[in-house]
Amino acid sequence: MLRDLSGSSGPDGTSGLSAPNNQSAPSAPGAPSAPHTSTAGLKRGLHSRHLNMIAIGGAIGTGLFVASGATISQAGPGGALLAYALIGIMVFFLMQSLGEMATYLPVSGSFEEYGTRFVSPSFGFATGWNYWYNWAITVAAELVAAAIVMQYWFPGVPPWVWSAGFLALLFAMNAVSVRGFGESEFIFASIKVVTVIIFLVLGVAMIAGIIGGESVGFENWTVGDAPFVGGGMGILAVFMIAGFSFQGTEMLGIAAGETEDPEKNIPRATRSVFWRILLFYIGAIAVIGFLIPYTDPSLLNPNEDIALSPFTLVFHRVGIAAAASVMNAVILTSVLSAGNSGLYVSTRMLHALAVSGKAPRIFATTTRRGIPMPALLATTAVGAIGFLASLLGSGQAYTWLVNASGLAGFITWVSIAWCHLKFRRAYLVQGHRVEDLPFRSAFYPFGPILALVMCLVVILGQNFEAIIGNGNFASLLSSYIGLPLFFALWIGHKLVTKQPGVTPETANLERSHLAES
Repeated sequence: MLRDLSGSSGPDGTSGLSAPNNQSAPSAPGAPSAPHTSTAGLKRGLHSRHLNMIAIGGAIGTGLFVASGATISQAGPGGALLAYALIGIMVFFLMQSLGEMATYLPVSGSFEEYGTRFVSPSFGFATGWNYWYNWAITVAAELVAAAIVMQYWFPGVPPWVWSAGFLALLFAMNAVSVRGFGESEFIFASIKVVTVIIFLVLGVAMIAGIIGGESVGFENWTVGDAPFVGGGMGILAVFMIAGFSFQGTEMLGIAAGETEDPEKNIPRATRSVFWRILLFYIGAIAVIGFLIPYTDPSLLNPNEDIALSPFTLVFHRVGIAAAASVMNAVILTSVLSAGNSGLYVSTRMLHALAVSGKAPRIFATTTRRGIPMPALLATTAVGAIGFLASLLGSGQAYTWLVNASGLAGFITWVSIAWCHLKFRRAYLVQGHRVEDLPFRSAFYPFGPILALVMCLVVILGQNFEAIIGNGNFASLLSSYIGLPLFFALWIGHKLVTKQPGVTPETANLERSHLAES
């Protein structure tokens, strides 16, 4: 049974959502109407261990298991390490910013909510729809990837059969309860974490000569042009790839809206998740760099052949039977984990948009178990349509859909840094003390400013080869199509609603809605 939490439309038709005893305090005169920010029927059923694994699971996937070898081949072991370390620094500051805001306002709307409160309702509108679209299309991409993985074992079965089956599985895991989603993601992410840990332990043992009988030394770090191959351009190219690899860590902000004891669990997850992910990536790149020379043609892996994955190659050297099959199974869990998390966060974002009056009211309804079922059904349908688009013709429609969502994650990261600067400014202007924040980000304001600049570099450098004249217009357009789409949402909403931006004096810092949860 669904509960309609949206109430009747307001006189301006833009908000009017209501729920007893959960309304934010009235806005100051002349300020934008305060968004409705209660948990709106959602349940705080996620534990700290779920929160950790959701963020870890969102960031560890095929980018580490398969594509890591290509980054070393392109920039050398030193260049790849430097690129990932730089992106790691950027993500550290972004997680600090997100942790501060999510601890103060742990709502499932997260970026959309912060954009609306601290920048402008139009910015929040664009950020929310951008994030929903990004992960809804990512679900479709993961369905395609899952079908490809299954072809390794069952080449005679049509790919759409596997994709349809996995979509049904993902829907079921999200439809039962938020605790059910949390447990399934905990299992998926645990498999990935255990695999990386085993890889690191065995790799270090091989490097030290404990396994294999002879220490490897730094030979592969000095062969050819190593450790830095291709100079600055090689590092820049890997810098872009590394940025995509870390995407998903921001899921912590969405999950905060359904996490128990958020003031305790969100800071804990913010501190621990980043270091774990950085250790996994930096550690894996270092191990691969020691054990496999950048000149090894298997690292290129242009067809993403699982038998040529760096992880598979190392496991095979250790003597693990059926190493390719083992890694194929791990990659399948990675794909399902990404699809599972993507379906969850996009569903919650659509629900939050509806609760704040930026999406049809039907998506604000939830079941008695706290599942926003209409939002889940709509997002599942978009994932299915995206997958079907990959089967039509040459798949060009699907390619453009994926390209359009390519920059969405980085746009969200820019939003996090920008909103944090605006939030802290409003917090101080309205007479609050930084010492009273439940969690304070490190190195403010240097952190969010550096993260903002680095994100913009990544966004602008997506197809730097086309910009400097080594590509064509179609390639340039496909790389940057996400930017005009975002600005169209932002400017279009501004023109239609004519709602003003938020000043530090009028920003809504109300937290009373959290008492119910």
